[in-house]
Amino acid sequence: MKNEEYIIKNTLRLTKKYDDGLSKYATKNSQCIKVKNTIKPHDEFDIRWPYEEDIDRILYCKSYQRYVDKTQALSFFRNAHISKRSIHVQWVSRIARQIGRGLNLNLDLLEAIALGHDLGHAPYGHIGEKVLNELLQEKGFGYFCHNANSVRNILFLEREGIGYNVSLQVLDGILCHNGEMLSKKYVPDLDKNVAQFWQEYEDCWHQEGTSLKIRPMTLEGCVVRISDVISYIGKDIEDAITVGIIERSDLPESITQVIGNDNKSIINKLIGDLVIHSYQKPYLRFSSEVFDALSALLDFLTTHVHHHPILLQENIKLERMIKELYHVYYDQLVSGEDSPICRYVHKMLPTYQKNDPALIVSDCISGMTDSYVLSEYQRLFLPIHHDEKL
Repeated sequence: MKNEEYIIKNTLRLTKKYDDGLSKYATKNSQCIKVKNTIKPHDEFDIRWPYEEDIDRILYCKSYQRYVDKTQALSFFRNAHISKRSIHVQWVSRIARQIGRGLNLNLDLLEAIALGHDLGHAPYGHIGEKVLNELLQEKGFGYFCHNANSVRNILFLEREGIGYNVSLQVLDGILCHNGEMLSKKYVPDLDKNVAQFWQEYEDCWHQEGTSLKIRPMTLEGCVVRISDVISYIGKDIEDAITVGIIERSDLPESITQVIGNDNKSIINKLIGDLVIHSYQKPYLRFSSEVFDALSALLDFLTTHVHHHPILLQENIKLERMIKELYHVYYDQLVSGEDSPICRYVHKMLPTYQKNDPALIVSDCISGMTDSYVLSEYQRLFLPIHHDEKL
């Protein structure tokens, strides 16, 4: 017991020393707030720092394990080197930690937000998200965005509905990480409290466009938000070149002269520019020249890659597949017939069954991997070929 007491005291001392060495704009470990009232067993010993606990809970949750079979922008190309969500969140974490080290921010908080920011992402990327959003509106429930669904996964769906007790600052960073929103300046909402967080979370489900308006409560949350952009923009370009959608020479020279024409140079330029112009400031910002080039590259990516005719044609098929699967699951759930969706519900806490059926089906499908959606669609809608007589 004496050894444990010594280690605990030493851990507290090291945590305080770490906090004291952080930027005055960083989030301190001593500021960590848990959103659930849970009591650890009296004899449970834990050497981890506050946000380290969150990292581990995210790393070992089932939603994190499903990252490996969820793709990014190019869902239907068979290529081992096309980005998967599992490697994307690691890249976001690495970039966020590089920026955080340059600005002397809390690296554990950065890592936790980055690794957890896509836990609730639908299968087949933003196509799956778009379809679920349309279906929840059709059913009169509200709206779907993967930001809020990531919070829902870790808090209310993991461990058959028990969830994990994750810090407010981590959950808020996940909720506000929207990587589709580019800003020249990222200013944290320092006055945000627990009540405001919960209100923003609920508004994401029931007020259209909320996820586009809310701001992180920490500078670390702002770092992850821009790291998400930095992580995917150059890699989506590389993936598009790999599968032949575009060629490197297609990139406008006005952009490449400023931030480069490959993933490595783009990342280096964006991180360096951001750290230089944000150092010892209560916000993040790019230089005007780099921000303009980044904005132009995002426009190019949207037009020439994400809206490429081949992708749009295939995305129609993905949309139809997810919609048909959703409607079958919804009907099975409402009727109570023995089915995968009903078995999913019965595994959860009894209180889970009180949720709106539209949301329950969204929970189930958003948690699926790409290949599982495909196999379920085949099981439900395609004939089974038998080699023997029935």
